[in-house]
Amino acid sequence: MRIRIIEASHPVPDASSARAADEILEFAAGLDERTLVVTLISGGGSALACAPALAADGSPCVTLEEKKGVTRALLACGATIHEMNCVRKHLSRIKGGRLAQAYAPATSLNLLLSDVVGDDLDVIASGPTVPDPTTYADALGVIERYGGVTEFPAAAVRALEAGASGALAETPKRGDPAFTKVRNILIGTNYQALLAAQGKARQLGYNTLVLTARLTGEAREAAYALLGIGEDMATRGFPLKPPACLIAGGETTVTLRGKGKGGRNQEMALAFLNAMSRSDAAHKLAFLAASTDGNDGPTDAAGAFASIEIANRARQLGLDPNSYLVANDSYHFHERAGSLYKTGPTNTNVSDVAIVLVR
Repeated sequence: MRIRIIEASHPVPDASSARAADEILEFAAGLDERTLVVTLISGGGSALACAPALAADGSPCVTLEEKKGVTRALLACGATIHEMNCVRKHLSRIKGGRLAQAYAPATSLNLLLSDVVGDDLDVIASGPTVPDPTTYADALGVIERYGGVTEFPAAAVRALEAGASGALAETPKRGDPAFTKVRNILIGTNYQALLAAQGKARQLGYNTLVLTARLTGEAREAAYALLGIGEDMATRGFPLKPPACLIAGGETTVTLRGKGKGGRNQEMALAFLNAMSRSDAAHKLAFLAASTDGNDGPTDAAGAFASIEIANRARQLGLDPNSYLVANDSYHFHERAGSLYKTGPTNTNVSDVAIVLVR
C-alpha cells in the first residue's frame, strides 16, 4: 500500500494546500454507497487543505491569494481559533462539513487529533466532516469585529455578505443527510499530552499539578499569570511545594503591533523572562512554552525557555527583553540568547504546553 504525501504550508496556505484539497475532493467524487473511507484529521488542516469557495455559477468567490490574506489578517489581529475557523469554513469548499457532503453516500470513519481548546470537533481543521453550528452571518461578524474591509480582502467580505443574504448555500448543519453515515472519533487531545508530561515529571521527582487544558488569551498575559503561580510555589509552597512542576495547556494568541518574528509560545516565554527581572523568586524558576507540533507560528522552533541563567546571558549580550516584546520579535531575542526550543516536526498536533519548574 502506498500513501502519497503533499507537503503544504501552515499556518498560511499555499498552492500545495489548494492542490491537496482539490485531490481530496476529486477522490471523494468517485465514492459510492459500498465504500468505507477512513480520514485522519488533525489541527493544521485548515491551512494544509485549502479549497476556495465557489459562487453559484461555479466561478471562484475568492482566490487563493485572497484566502491567504484573510488568514494573515486573522493571525495578526489576535482572533481565536474558533473565530478564525468560522471564517475559513465559509470561504471553503471542503471545510465546515462540506467534505462529508462530498463523501456521501459513502460511509466515513474520521479519526481526529485536537489542537482546539475544548476539543470542539467542528473547529478542529475547520470541521470538514462535522456539522457546522456557525453561519455566514457569524463569519461576517468576526470580520467586522477585527476591522472589516479596511483589514481584510474585499472579495472575502463580499462573499460572506452574499452568503449572509442567502445568495450562497450555507454549510451543512446537524440533521443534514450528508452526516447519516459519518462517524467522528477523537483519538488525541491536549489533556492527554498534559497527563503524559505529569507522569514524566513525577518520575523525575517533582510535585506536579496539571493546572488547565484551557489556557487562552494574550500570550504575555498568560505568562504573567503563570509567573505569579510560580512565585507562590517558590515563596509559600502553594499550590505545590518545591521541587514543583506546574503544567498548563491550551492555545494563546498574539495581537501583532510590531513587525518582528515569532510565535505565541516564544512570546509567552519572552514575557515570562521579562517579568522575572522584577521577581525575588527568579533564581528558583524555569519556564518552557512550546507547541506540540514542533512549529510555533511561522518559525522553525517549537517554543522557548526562560530562566535566570538565560536572563543573565541576555544581559551580557546587551539584549533588552522588553524592546523585543514591543516589536513582537521573540524569535530573534531567543535566537541570540540561545533559548529557542527546536524539536523539528513531531508529526502530531495537540496544541501547546507550558511548564513552570520551581527548584
